[in-house]
Amino acid sequence: MASQLATHAKYGGVVPELASREHLRAIVPVVREALARASVSLSDLSAVAATEGPGLLGSLLVGLTYAKALAFARRLPLIAVNHLEGHIHAVLLEAGNQVQLPALALIVSGGHTHLFHLDAAFRYRLLGKTRDDAAGEAFDKVAKLLGFPYPGGPVIDQLAPHGNPQAFSFTLARMKGNPQDFSFSGLKTAILRIFQRNPELQAEAQRRRQFLRAHPRPTPQQLLELTSQTTLDLLASFQATVLEELALRIERALASEPAFRCVIVSGGVACNTALRLELGRRQLPVPVLFPSPSLSTDNAAMIAAAAFPKLARGEFAGLDLKAKAGLALA
Repeated sequence: MASQLATHAKYGGVVPELASREHLRAIVPVVREALARASVSLSDLSAVAATEGPGLLGSLLVGLTYAKALAFARRLPLIAVNHLEGHIHAVLLEAGNQVQLPALALIVSGGHTHLFHLDAAFRYRLLGKTRDDAAGEAFDKVAKLLGFPYPGGPVIDQLAPHGNPQAFSFTLARMKGNPQDFSFSGLKTAILRIFQRNPELQAEAQRRRQFLRAHPRPTPQQLLELTSQTTLDLLASFQATVLEELALRIERALASEPAFRCVIVSGGVACNTALRLELGRRQLPVPVLFPSPSLSTDNAAMIAAAAFPKLARGEFAGLDLKAKAGLALA
C-alpha cells in the first residue's frame, strides 16, 4: 500500500506535480507488494489493466506507461478502464446480485460529481454533472479555509454531528438548462463571505493552523476542543446543504425514470456517514448500495473489477493508448 496524504496535507490539497512524482516512486514496490499478498507472480497474470482517464494527467501517465511496458514485456493484453466506471464496479464487486439494472449511479468524490443511468447492457448515459467544484473538492476547500487539515471531508464528517445543521441557511443551487446538474461554488462562496465578516472565526482558524504545524496528525478530540460552537454549526449547515443537493438530484432522477431498480453511490464522499444516513432517512423507493470505505476512495481493486468483463469480451487496447485527463464515460 502507498498513501500520499502526508505529502499533500501541508499544502491543503493535491499538488499535481508531487502526485506524479509520488506515483513514479511507489508504483514498482506497490505492484510487487500486491503480487506477494495475492501469492501470485507475473507469470500468473492474464492481462494488465490501467486507468486511461479521467484524472490528473501526470499521474495517469505514470500508471498507463507502466501498464503498457508490463503488457509488452510479458506479452499480455492491455485493458483500458475509465476511472468513473471503476467507481461503479467498486459497488458491483461487493454487492453482486444486489445490483439490479437499470440503476442510477452517483459518483461523488474530490474530482467528480456525476449522475449516470446504467442500463442492463452496461451502457452509461450521463444525467447530470457538476458545473464547477466537485462535492469532495468543496469539502476540502471549506475545511482548508477554516484551518482544518487535509483531507477535509473526513474532518467535517467527524465534527458536523456536534453542530446545528439549521444554524445557517444556504440557498440550494438552481440550475438553468439541465436541472440535474450540480454546483457547489456558490455554497463555497457563501462560507467564504461568512468567514470574511467574522474576525473571531478568522482568529480561531489561525489558532488551528498553528496547532497543526506542531501536531500534523491531530485526533478528532483535539480538533473538537479547538473548534467553537459557531464553527461547528457552520460545518454542520454546510454539510447538510451539500447532502441535500445530492439527495435532491437522486430523488428527481428516480421520479423522472421509474424503471430504476437500485441506486449506486460511490467515490470518496460515499464514505461520509451523514450521506449514508440521509439517503436511508429519505426512504427511497429502491435500495441504495454503497461500497465499503476501503473501496470508496481510488483503489486498484475497482479498476480490476471494471476490467474483468472487458477481459471476458476480449476488449483490449493497443500500446498506442494515450491518457485522457477529461475522458468521458459513455
